[in-house]
Amino acid sequence: MRIPFTLLALARTWSSWYSALALDLKGRIQWDELCQGLGDLGQASVVLDHGRLHGGVTRDGIFTIPDVPAGTYVLSVLARDFGFEKLRIDVFESESLPEVRPYIPGTPLSPAAPVTLPYPIVLHARQRNDYFVPPESFNVLGMLQNPMMLMMLGVGAMVLLMPYLMKNMDPEALQDFKERQARMSSIQSSLQSGDIKSGFSALISAGDEPKALTSGMAKQATTSGVKNRSGKNKRR
Repeated sequence: MRIPFTLLALARTWSSWYSALALDLKGRIQWDELCQGLGDLGQASVVLDHGRLHGGVTRDGIFTIPDVPAGTYVLSVLARDFGFEKLRIDVFESESLPEVRPYIPGTPLSPAAPVTLPYPIVLHARQRNDYFVPPESFNVLGMLQNPMMLMMLGVGAMVLLMPYLMKNMDPEALQDFKERQARMSSIQSSLQSGDIKSGFSALISAGDEPKALTSGMAKQATTSGVKNRSGKNKRR
């Protein structure tokens, strides 16, 4: 029976020693025009290190985080409709008061900021969270700035202007255009049907025709030049 009493005494000694080293962190939320009271604030809590230690908020705005051991913490307020500043809290092992400093999220905790704030902590609501996103209205200029819309307008303009362009084309150029269009449609149909070999052969032949045409034109030009020279020699 002595062992349980010894353990109980040790537990009491440890709890008393821990409570002597721990600190009840106190402060209040200052009501103002932005956040006029607990009714506006709603359900909220003041936390250290993202909920490691926490405390509730009373109707008067007072909060207490009990049994805070020595260390460095980041104090923040979890509220749905309001945003509060974050503070750095340094709790010491001695009986001295904790040090309160401003803290910017994302910055390292060390070195500490030289500016200190008074204790007990006083917090103010900085902003009201707005979760409503107004729907976007119809904007003609924004629609025209879309590259896909510009491409569609360009294609539509080409479709509308194509008959007028074809009427003013030279008959030979028009015949060549129709042949090329028929050749491209046959290539597309062959590729879609799965006849890849004939499609590639048609592509190669389409690429060779301009070369043959240019070579034929060059031969005609050379033969016409030779005939002209021979005619001049005969006249002489």
